[in-house]
Amino acid sequence: MTTCYFVSDLHGSEDKYNLLAREIIRNKPSFLFLGGDLLPHVRYSDKQKSNELNSFIKEFMFPLFQSLQKQMGCNYPDVFLIAGNDDYKSDIPGFEYGVQKELWKFLNSNKVRFGPYHIYGYSYVPPTPFRIKDWEKYDIDGSINPGCLTPEGGYRSVPPSPADGKLISDDLEILIGNDIMDRAIFMFHSPPYDSLLDKIKGQESIGSIAIRRFIDNKQPYITLHGHAHESSTLTGCWNQQFGRTHSFSAAYDGNDLALVVFQIDNPAQSERKLIAE
Repeated sequence: MTTCYFVSDLHGSEDKYNLLAREIIRNKPSFLFLGGDLLPHVRYSDKQKSNELNSFIKEFMFPLFQSLQKQMGCNYPDVFLIAGNDDYKSDIPGFEYGVQKELWKFLNSNKVRFGPYHIYGYSYVPPTPFRIKDWEKYDIDGSINPGCLTPEGGYRSVPPSPADGKLISDDLEILIGNDIMDRAIFMFHSPPYDSLLDKIKGQESIGSIAIRRFIDNKQPYITLHGHAHESSTLTGCWNQQFGRTHSFSAAYDGNDLALVVFQIDNPAQSERKLIAE
């Protein structure tokens, strides 16, 4: 069996990262997936004043993963990460530097092949009420949920590119092309719409319709999600099966580290651990 760890929405919590490192050393998973919103929250007004690279990457993440790599040697897991809507695009150079140092693989709307598996990463979420808009796009059309701000209505740490005008549904078509989904693993920051994984207080569903349609129609092997912190508390579920697709969320609204553990050879064999100091 090949053991995988999945965490998301750590939001720069050193305690949670250290708990994760302890579990990695103790149990030696083969794969580690980090599903976005990895950095401490920085107010957009402060980011606008100083657009320097988030020091958390340089001063905490690099040393932590370098120490793991040195300590574990050949047992160091293959690490895959994406950004989330609370991370800034101006911090991408830090993630890319970690790629150069062979600490992790940064999946920024792209894919890598690992043995029989294709692993994809996609960070964008549908419009939210929040002001940070680096990783937001319209979903399947130009509509937004009540109370949300348009992707043009907030702050971006880098100027938008022409690609930022596309829909999430368009992006997914480009990302998958004609790929076969039998051994496809997708790390999305957004959960699928109208699922057990996308509920928050005050709104029925915050997930992506495009992602839900993709899962229903294409039936990828495994999908990993975050973003909706409260969903597992509200629904009592952190996983859901859509046909043959096994979907897991590691978002959590408590103080413990929510660690999803699954076997890549048999994703039905999975569990979520809530780990405290």
